[in-house]
Amino acid sequence: MEIGIVGATGYGGVELFRLLNGHPEVKTIKLYSSTQSGEFFQEIYSHVNNEEYVLQELAPEQMKEQLDIIFLATPAGVSSELTPQLTGGKGKVIDLSGDLRLKDREAYTNWYKNEAATEEIIEQSVYGLPEWNKEEIQSAEIIANPGCYPTATLIGLGPVLNKQLADPSRIIIDAKSGVSGAGKKASPVTHFANTQENFRIYKVNQHQHIPEIEQQLLRWDADAEPVTFSTHLVPMTRGIMSTIYVDLKASHSLDELVDLYQQTYQDEPFVRVRKAGEFPCTRDVYASNYCDIGLALDERTGRLTIVAVIDNLMKGAASQAVQNMNLVLGLNETTGLTHISLYP
Repeated sequence: MEIGIVGATGYGGVELFRLLNGHPEVKTIKLYSSTQSGEFFQEIYSHVNNEEYVLQELAPEQMKEQLDIIFLATPAGVSSELTPQLTGGKGKVIDLSGDLRLKDREAYTNWYKNEAATEEIIEQSVYGLPEWNKEEIQSAEIIANPGCYPTATLIGLGPVLNKQLADPSRIIIDAKSGVSGAGKKASPVTHFANTQENFRIYKVNQHQHIPEIEQQLLRWDADAEPVTFSTHLVPMTRGIMSTIYVDLKASHSLDELVDLYQQTYQDEPFVRVRKAGEFPCTRDVYASNYCDIGLALDERTGRLTIVAVIDNLMKGAASQAVQNMNLVLGLNETTGLTHISLYP
């Protein structure tokens, strides 16, 4: 297979490059950049030294006929314009930005402050959460790779929302991420002096991933209402922990709930549900495609606490995109992704 990565110089792009270099079905990788074309990839990332890669200029007409898969690891507002130029040929598009995730174009404009993609492109796009949307992904031409926070949160909420066991009007999500989630571009917030030995809440009630989460919740439960979603910056490089609180509609034991989660995800190779009383940490999924889940039940309040962890650059971005590539090309979804987490 011949693969293209647009936006290869960002954190998501370089993770895609690393994963695809170890993928047994990938023959050629071509790297594209709108701002650094002509430069050697090794000059930007010195750890990439196996062979010379030159960043190429975008050539949509040529790309869509030569490449099997085109990954768009671009900032918001880019792929909405670029995707229409890349469709209609041989190549399938997997977009890692948020441009194609929301079906409501007005909602996208309100939350992302960019002009939305065309109605036609949005309608063609399939939301690429493999654990819940596998059949649609397998026949897709355009895949909207989920956001990092929504991936952890939705995998965590799916079993109880899909079975209508939780009150959909009282969902609270308390999420934390490492600084790589902010991207490669430096800012005062992500500067070492402002993150080291510090813990910060940000985008309070304003995070652009809120409508993405709510959109999927409505697919599971038509009575789902707006969620309370808080995001925090943790002084670590990578990882997400999403701690979710839901009120159960009826009485259930913790063992029953753990069994529900284990049965729901028993055929999903990248979701691991812990035993009752055990909880995952971000180190457990570091540099892997896994989502690990732990549950706690407060019998006094009837409230279930769900803890879901992922690596934001992997299951939250690049490795989930490769998992979607495997599915859309008819490969085993675990191909090239079977490595275990790094430790320590």
